[in-house]
Amino acid sequence: MAAPAACTRFSDNYDLKEELGKGAFSVVRRCVQKSTGLEFAAKIINTKKLSARDFQKLEREARICRKLQHPNIVRLHDSIQEEHFHYLVFDLVTGGELFEDIVAREFYSEADASHCIQQILESVHHCHSNGVVHRDLKPENLLLASKAKGAAVKLADFGLAIEVPGEQQAWFGFAGTPGYLSPEVLKKEPYGKPVDIWACGVILYILLVGYPPFWDEDQHRLYAQIKIGAYDYPSPEWDTVTAEAKSLINEMLTVNPSKRITASEALKHPWICQRERVASMVHRQETVDCLKKFNARRKLKGAILTTMLATRNFSSKYDAHGRSIITKKGDGSQVKESTDSSTTLEDDDIKEDKVKGGVDRSSTVIAKEPEARKQEIIKMTEQLIEAINTGDYEAYTKICDPHLTAFEPEALGNLVEGMDFHKFYFDNVLGKNCKALNTTILNPHVHLMGDEAACIAYVRLTQYMDKQGQASTHQSEETRVWHKRDNKWQNVHFHRSSVTPSFAMK
Repeated sequence: MAAPAACTRFSDNYDLKEELGKGAFSVVRRCVQKSTGLEFAAKIINTKKLSARDFQKLEREARICRKLQHPNIVRLHDSIQEEHFHYLVFDLVTGGELFEDIVAREFYSEADASHCIQQILESVHHCHSNGVVHRDLKPENLLLASKAKGAAVKLADFGLAIEVPGEQQAWFGFAGTPGYLSPEVLKKEPYGKPVDIWACGVILYILLVGYPPFWDEDQHRLYAQIKIGAYDYPSPEWDTVTAEAKSLINEMLTVNPSKRITASEALKHPWICQRERVASMVHRQETVDCLKKFNARRKLKGAILTTMLATRNFSSKYDAHGRSIITKKGDGSQVKESTDSSTTLEDDDIKEDKVKGGVDRSSTVIAKEPEARKQEIIKMTEQLIEAINTGDYEAYTKICDPHLTAFEPEALGNLVEGMDFHKFYFDNVLGKNCKALNTTILNPHVHLMGDEAACIAYVRLTQYMDKQGQASTHQSEETRVWHKRDNKWQNVHFHRSSVTPSFAMK
């Protein structure tokens, strides 16, 4: 029988099903291959909204993914270019994130952590053997093939990956995620495959105790820690970790990239290849508890990826060293830059970005924003704050999404969803205890994400009369994500720093 003619349109080969996820200019939907009935995940990119440079990045991602075929890597099965859309057809992975699976397990030991990092290293070794550097290894990109016990770990998202033949070292641009960036990238020195091993070291550290080796609310201090490799193994949580596990971390988190262990060498480390004999089998409940809190912070990933970048990566103002200039707050101190684990940065085209107004990776491209729409977002934010100041819960609910997510001091480090948490303050605090109230929004930065999403970052000054009858002022830094539904803007997420001394601010 003659071979069928090659199909050029996505719909000839696949039936689209429900939506699985959404980016700024892309959507991921389940699809079924007509000829086999097999299920896949289709990433559908609207190429009409991509710049020529971002279109090149898309082609680079597809080219790299076609090279990689490994059981621990999400495989690209098809790449179809049509007039206004590009379809990337990947494995359908249904097990969710590795880190979320770990906290749901009844038992988790050092040996389990060893098995996890082994699979991650296997995927990295395959990348490096094929001349590919991932550049964005982090928990969000570590998925499980299925919900089945013992399902394979799969490395995903090659949007920042680059092709680096052999052991080449060069300056490929500033790219990655703050807590996982290597010293050589932060120093803007030539780099290559060792950057992935450094990130593996950070991941392994978290797998063992549930928190990262480098952490600071201030990004400059965070980067200073990383540059000199300033981490330790505090008691009591590290007292129960074997010396062999710490040895592997030390070899991964070696500041000098030429002395850092390679993926191939790491796979031969006794703690991995002889885990039955070397790694502890004791259940690590404290690690699971800490990891739950760590995961809660990461739940901000979609919103904070957008909102935190508003104060740094999407700024069109750069200093002489290519660093973005942060707008000063009213008290003269700098707005803190993001250290959120899921905020991906890419400044590999600084000169071009200065002209274009700051363009990030292809999934979050920012077009030149019309001033009128920026003002619309500022106005909506002012209306929302007015509803808070007057204690008008009905007005508040009309402006906010029913599934509003929030990360604020009142939630004690947890991500909360829904309106019940906020209704408590409307019922018992807002509009009752603070009769005289005035709010000023300072330095608003608005960024439009396509036609239906926007974020705003600003400093909020609130003046009020305290219990002693004295005029007081409170300051907080806030970011809000807005989404347009049925031609109406709704607040879908907000993040606020600082604690209000005498009343809650939603």
